[in-house]
Amino acid sequence: MVKVLLEIIGMSYSHSQSGAYALILGESQGKRRLPIIIGGFEAQAIALGLEKLQPARPMTHDLMHNMLLHYDVKLTEVLIYKFREGVFHALLICEKDGVVSQLDARTSDAVALSIRFQCPVYTYETILEEAGILMENEDEETSEPTDIPVSSENEFSDYLSSELEEMLEKAIENEDYEQAGRLRDELNQRKSKL
Repeated sequence: MVKVLLEIIGMSYSHSQSGAYALILGESQGKRRLPIIIGGFEAQAIALGLEKLQPARPMTHDLMHNMLLHYDVKLTEVLIYKFREGVFHALLICEKDGVVSQLDARTSDAVALSIRFQCPVYTYETILEEAGILMENEDEETSEPTDIPVSSENEFSDYLSSELEEMLEKAIENEDYEQAGRLRDELNQRKSKL
């Protein structure tokens, strides 16, 4: 079977399922996209990995990453190998001492780990043909890779950027990642306007 390299295109709140997010993976050399509905915790884990934010204590995916490294197991790739009844199935392809093994995983967990290991994510051409969406116009994509709960525009308008940075550190320290995400988004928005 022909494997296709994927990249994270974006993530946004799912309007069709309450409390869920849409993770958009796209082929690196094309315009087809795989929309995958994931839970809020998984979206948070992916966003933290993309932003390289280090919480005060390791989150589940950070713990998995650290455990695998501790035991000299390397995650070499993630393969989304099956699409059945609207659900994507993934494999973690691991290597230790030259021995390759495969572990079944939820796609969202596999992507969160791929970010931490900086390894590629693949799927089969047949899955892209069956579940992929062709994006004719790149302008149709509206979400950024870290487009997770976004605050109202004026929520932080009374604060200086230095105060927001302090609030961000405290939110991460207190493991309030929703607040940390909103603060990060506000800081990024201010930086982009400079």
